[in-house]
Amino acid sequence: MDVFASSGGAVNALALVARHPGQVRTLVAHEPPALQVLPDREQALAVVADIRRTYDRDGFGPAMVKFIVSTGHQGEIPADFADRPVPSPADFGLPAEDDGARGDVMFEQNLITCTHYEPDFEALRAAPARIVVGVGAESEGQLARRAGEAVAERLGTKPVIFPSNHGGFLDDTFGMPGDPDNFAVTLRQVLAE
Repeated sequence: MDVFASSGGAVNALALVARHPGQVRTLVAHEPPALQVLPDREQALAVVADIRRTYDRDGFGPAMVKFIVSTGHQGEIPADFADRPVPSPADFGLPAEDDGARGDVMFEQNLITCTHYEPDFEALRAAPARIVVGVGAESEGQLARRAGEAVAERLGTKPVIFPSNHGGFLDDTFGMPGDPDNFAVTLRQVLAE
């Protein structure tokens, strides 16, 4: 089977291919945020831990603002990044007050497990699957793209540039408009190779 996976799904798909190499013919892993492979991994992982602590302490809105700010940051993460002021959740249309709810899948589970996972590159290189790492044209310098580029390098390949950004396959429903039509064209081309 052929698999397209993005973000945390791309990290999971890399784990799938490493553990069950015969199940996937082609994997297109779009911007896997496997932060362990970054040269600034300690700072990046510290920011992720701070986001999680913010979620536990203050709730969804404040944590999401920190997530948005960190994922949109250009370049390596400075050591003091988690201590820098962030905009109000209201600036992003997010709840500023903590409603006490906890249970968001990304913040409760996936944020830590996904970003802290280090792919088994030896198993991935040995797998019969064709692994293509995709990165967004508009996300240059951002965490997920930098991690994707580092994963591709460790695999001995070059990443394929997809149109748009980290959510390039999405329309504007979720506030991060992509270019789903042109993204699909590139994906079809990659799968046809």
